[in-house]
Amino acid sequence: MDKRVKLIFWICVSILAFLDFGMASKIGICYGRNADNLPSPNRVSELIQHLNIKFVRIYDANIDVLKAFANTGIELMIGVPNADLLAFAQFQSNVDTWLSNNILPYYPYTKITSISVGLEVTEAPDNATGLVLPAMRNIHTALKKSGLDKKIKISSSFSLAILSRSFPPSSASFSKKHSAFLKPMLEFLVENESPFMIDLYPYYAYRDSTEKIPLEYALFESSSQVVDSATGLLYSNMFDAQLDAIYFALTAMNFKTVKVMVTESGWPSKGSPKETAATPDNALAYNTNLIRHVIGDPGTPAKPGEEIDVYLFSLFNENRKPGIESERNWGMFYANGTNVYALDFTGESTTPVSPTNVTTGTSPSPSSSPISNGNSTVIIGGGGGGVVGGGGTKKWCIASSQASVTELQTALDWACGPGNVDCSAVQPDQPCFEPDTVLSHASYAFNTYYQQSGASSIDCSFNGASVEVDKDPSYGNCLYMIAPATTGFNRTMAGNITGNITAIDSPLASPSSTNEAFRQMVISVAVSVLLPCFVVCLSIW
Repeated sequence: MDKRVKLIFWICVSILAFLDFGMASKIGICYGRNADNLPSPNRVSELIQHLNIKFVRIYDANIDVLKAFANTGIELMIGVPNADLLAFAQFQSNVDTWLSNNILPYYPYTKITSISVGLEVTEAPDNATGLVLPAMRNIHTALKKSGLDKKIKISSSFSLAILSRSFPPSSASFSKKHSAFLKPMLEFLVENESPFMIDLYPYYAYRDSTEKIPLEYALFESSSQVVDSATGLLYSNMFDAQLDAIYFALTAMNFKTVKVMVTESGWPSKGSPKETAATPDNALAYNTNLIRHVIGDPGTPAKPGEEIDVYLFSLFNENRKPGIESERNWGMFYANGTNVYALDFTGESTTPVSPTNVTTGTSPSPSSSPISNGNSTVIIGGGGGGVVGGGGTKKWCIASSQASVTELQTALDWACGPGNVDCSAVQPDQPCFEPDTVLSHASYAFNTYYQQSGASSIDCSFNGASVEVDKDPSYGNCLYMIAPATTGFNRTMAGNITGNITAIDSPLASPSSTNEAFRQMVISVAVSVLLPCFVVCLSIW
């Protein structure tokens, strides 16, 4: 190869390196089903697609769920429950049968990309750590027989309690009592290029040490930094400190190159009386800031620029879970699909998110209506509706009695999801729950969307399932939101009759993001620049 060819070749390689085809950080969602009256898997699949989420973690290999995600392009991480570890570890035939019945019939139409074997086994009552690696090996053997061992990654998820020490991050190390199984498991991960999976919860660290840890530090909102005296690294949030603790612990065991994936992280919206930080405001603040942090691709102080893949916990509140109140309230949605709080999964909203006052356990908000929100004013309940034409007829938007239940339910799901409507008022024991009908709940949701969007006719379309009326539909304690029509009306979500309002600037899920647009641009540049580059190399050759 002469000097000209070498020069052009290395220019091409340099361009390729500059463009960096590596995957950007991912945000996924955990879809647990330990709850009553959850939507069907098909409805959940539709919701997740509406939210434009591309990565989902489930905790078993339920056939109905696998079918629901077929042909969606959504990547699934499936789980092997702890109860199945013994059978999977003992006999290869058990795993072969499981693969044949639960995976192969649906792959690749359902995009299964990883299998998490066991769930935080070191913390389980019946410590099953000795079963994890044999089960992983048997699954790998079964996948290899089917030619899927390079396409589906195998790992196991752990809690931060697997560390004997986590702060300062540079001093972190795995607990010695787990070293016997950790080292061969990590060797398995390296051999198969699989990630180390960890569940990180700054909430628990804050809850158990409120006198030492500022709430803002746990919520990514600290104005000061914590220093690791051994390395000089500065930490402005607890998530990074916890993640770096894992990196340092892996390095201490000579597994520096193992990729780390955060398979759970979140914040509860409700807790026991002593859990004053478990509020919707704090849950919204934590998850919003976590998404922005991950999408921004800053890495961590110890791993700047490192890709961080995170699965938010969780999609639904799960009322069947044992333990204290917070255990059942990690979801972004109630079981009926309405949102606990409106989270922008794109990370593009620029609206500041304020944490709850930890001393009082209440959100800092105005005490009476009308409520000022920037340049607009929102009034909760009585006294008239949205004003058409700045002083004309007052209007509300309600569900049409001519629409079918299916049409109403579809529109209701959209309003309470991507439409950013706070539908907590139609939950059980809330003022607008009765009458418990789709027509009534849809009317409340449609009107809230209509009023917070500016009360124009176009905001009351809902594919023909709604109508504008000039009579206030409020009844009893169920007060329908009203708002004057003003230029540049800010999109606002009405809460319940307490007048608790959260401002959201952007839709819950836009069909595309700036990151996706950037990736498409990179691909376009690569095709237009690299292809001719290599053609020149070949022609000279």
